Amino acid sequence: MLRPFLELIRFSHTLFALPFALLSAAMALRLDGSGFRWQDGLGILLCMVFARSAAMAFNRWADRQIDGVNPRTADRHLPSGRLSAWSVAVFTVCCSIGFVASTLFFLPNVVPLAAAIPVLFFLLGYSYAKRFTSFAHVWLGAALMLAPIAAWIVIRPEFAWPPILLGFAVLFWTTGFDLIYACQDAEFDAATGLHSVPGRYGIPTAFRLSAASHSITVLLLVAIPLVYEYFGLVFYVAVGAVAVILLTEHVLARPKKGAALDLLRVNVAFFQMNVLVSVGLLVAGIVDLVRI
Repeated sequence: MLRPFLELIRFSHTLFALPFALLSAAMALRLDGSGFRWQDGLGILLCMVFARSAAMAFNRWADRQIDGVNPRTADRHLPSGRLSAWSVAVFTVCCSIGFVASTLFFLPNVVPLAAAIPVLFFLLGYSYAKRFTSFAHVWLGAALMLAPIAAWIVIRPEFAWPPILLGFAVLFWTTGFDLIYACQDAEFDAATGLHSVPGRYGIPTAFRLSAASHSITVLLLVAIPLVYEYFGLVFYVAVGAVAVILLTEHVLARPKKGAALDLLRVNVAFFQMNVLVSVGLLVAGIVDLVRI
């Protein structure tokens, strides 16, 4: 019974943002010195799962009519009738309640609880962004950006440069890969008036902006050890590997001159390459944190 909903929200894609939240929490713990609370770890995990599940389910619900007329997405759960709009709406509400309730694990730190509702509305609002702005890709990046910043605040209720730089790296990284992913629907978006960058400005422009976004991502990652003394050689090596992975992603996904976009290659670049980025940085960061 749960499997269709996990397929609907592509639960495996939680691996995009979760590693950055865990990395940021570990960074804050290294500075805090008060020791790890299991409640915080469980709360971060539950908040990430519930927030992403609510946002993704709501996105599928909000886009159900658009998906139904798009040949690429017509077989998704809602357009095909495998799940009803009502069941997905209920699932979204349950996940939203689960997200807010999970912030109670962080008490006596009340900041996450106070921010839960505004954050939730921001996450859900992304689903309508493409209807009125070409900055929808940046909106998605900003949504994932909240993960490392919020995880830091759970441990240390403060704003600091390390999670802010990490958060902006996530923003530009996400914007970059979403620009590539959106190229699959460039013709459909243009025909239906949706405001994606590929649909309004073309696939070559989308790839150029994606490359610029990923270049900024690498620069921001390089800057983190400058404001966070516990990162050193291992983290820098990982950043170098990230640069190579992102370059490979562009080479793999970019269509050759005069050729059509290869959807299979885009999907490989979208998921496999970006999971390597997030999980790889988490592993490298943890190694650096424990070796000093």
